[in-house]
Amino acid sequence: MNLRDRKRARTRQVLVEAAADLFERNGFEQTTVADIAAAAEIGTRTFFSYFPTKEDLLFPETDARLRAATDAIAQRSPADGPVEVLLASLRIVGEDGDDLSGRLAALRMHFVRTVPSVRGRGLQIQMDVTQQIARRLAEAFPDDLDEVTAAAMVGAFVGAVTAALYVLLDDLDALPEPDAVQEAVEQATNVALRAWQGHSTE
Repeated sequence: MNLRDRKRARTRQVLVEAAADLFERNGFEQTTVADIAAAAEIGTRTFFSYFPTKEDLLFPETDARLRAATDAIAQRSPADGPVEVLLASLRIVGEDGDDLSGRLAALRMHFVRTVPSVRGRGLQIQMDVTQQIARRLAEAFPDDLDEVTAAAMVGAFVGAVTAALYVLLDDLDALPEPDAVQEAVEQATNVALRAWQGHSTE
């Protein structure tokens, strides 16, 4: 990563942190893009070169989740099947950051429940990521998965992660430790993928 890319990454992170602080103190709908830009010490027009909407600030690691799945597919061993690849991608996400267990994750879950525009953006992102991962998984395992089966498997996986986080991050004032969140999410995905574990999907 060159100097320009590092500078952009730092500014992007400052925007996310400023937004999380303002969202928590003032509420999502009461916080404007101008408020966030000012807190991050950039112009409002510059804000939109980093995030297309205010809602997207709550989903900053979408690309990282997709990369985790892609990396898990690329790095799989000959013995790994589709289930092992999906579980490996979850471990990569957990090891690389706090997207599943941090304060921002809890705020995201809270606003998905309470703010229609955040819920809509979250569902769109979830659908897009699910489709992309399913397509790549079907390409990686052509003997085991067709497109429909891959979509069903990835849908079950993503749904399990989301449902577990809704429960685990329900109380902003009593968030569990990251390791506890990771363990519970892995348990939930194991349950969701049980039908495909240990045998071919054909």
